[in-house]
Amino acid sequence: MYATPQSMHFDAPLPLQSGASIRDYDLSYETYGTLNADKSNAVLICHALNASHHVAGRYEGKDNSEGWWDNMIGPGKSLDTDRFFVIGVNNLGSCFGSTGPMHTNPDTGKAYGADFPVVTVEDWVNAQARLLDKLGIDTLAAVMGGSLGGMQALSWTLQHPSRVRNAVVVASAPNLTAENIAFNEVARRAIVTDPDFHGGHFYQHGVVPKRGLRIARMIGHITYLSDDVMNEKFGRQLREAVLDSASGYKYSTQDIEFQIESYLRYQGDKFAEYFDANTYLLITRALDYFDPARAHGGNLSKALAAATCKFLLVSFTTDWRFSPKRSREIVKALLDNQREVSYAEIDAPHGHDAFLLDDPRYMRVVRSFFDSVKVGGAA
Repeated sequence: MYATPQSMHFDAPLPLQSGASIRDYDLSYETYGTLNADKSNAVLICHALNASHHVAGRYEGKDNSEGWWDNMIGPGKSLDTDRFFVIGVNNLGSCFGSTGPMHTNPDTGKAYGADFPVVTVEDWVNAQARLLDKLGIDTLAAVMGGSLGGMQALSWTLQHPSRVRNAVVVASAPNLTAENIAFNEVARRAIVTDPDFHGGHFYQHGVVPKRGLRIARMIGHITYLSDDVMNEKFGRQLREAVLDSASGYKYSTQDIEFQIESYLRYQGDKFAEYFDANTYLLITRALDYFDPARAHGGNLSKALAAATCKFLLVSFTTDWRFSPKRSREIVKALLDNQREVSYAEIDAPHGHDAFLLDDPRYMRVVRSFFDSVKVGGAA
């Protein structure tokens, strides 16, 4: 299945949760499958921190260009594009095509940089709703996302309940724990204290705060993997370069001796080549701010009373960043409101990254749920 990037321009200002607004912005998106006659088979996919609108398929003529959820979405797959019209949208503030900090501020003629307005999960949902309006889609057969994408899917059911018939929330949470916020803050400090950051206006200086981005990615990557996976994959293995010494160690404060060190540095270097530092700050802040229960005195059951659709929630036992306990909080709050909810807790060793991987039980659960989603005008 081939994918074709598209872009939609919006002239009208989009009011933001912060009280600011943004105008003259673009949203990048891709679609897969065919929209049926009554437009009842649309499924919106919401992405996580470092992903994009390229959720499935590959680009013609480009090897290794598969979308980040290509194992899940496509002809005959769990989310079957022979039945559903799937839409992937790149969020505002990202660095993969939609308007973000590296783009020109129409009010100044210069790159937004640190002046790009703060965006929240709720803002992204409202922007996505505007895109659907332009595509002529009033109601979604389903909205689906993992991690931060799952937060967006949940928020869709609260902000636009009449426009969503089903929601799939994977490896997510109703808000971040203090530990999660702490990890995000350490990663942000690594970026803003990089001498090349220049207060967020590094574009004008022709540099990139790569050191900060590398560390931020290394911190994040540690939290995405389980301890079991790290031990199985790397253990305490030394790199071949140091194995010929008598002790096996160089006893150096600078050299890379362990395989896990080499792996993390590789991931950090790769990330720093393609991701934008200001985007990282914006998206992790949006993660921190998300908390639908806040407006209801911390009562999640009251917060989720607005949701009317059918839900599937999936969690993974070794995901300590978005633990099953957090998904069960959402399930309980929905059941308190007598909503229709399915829940699967997958015993998988891969940590948070499990939501992106090929676990047959996980794929079957999602397939079964979408098999039950009626299209063609049926509710």
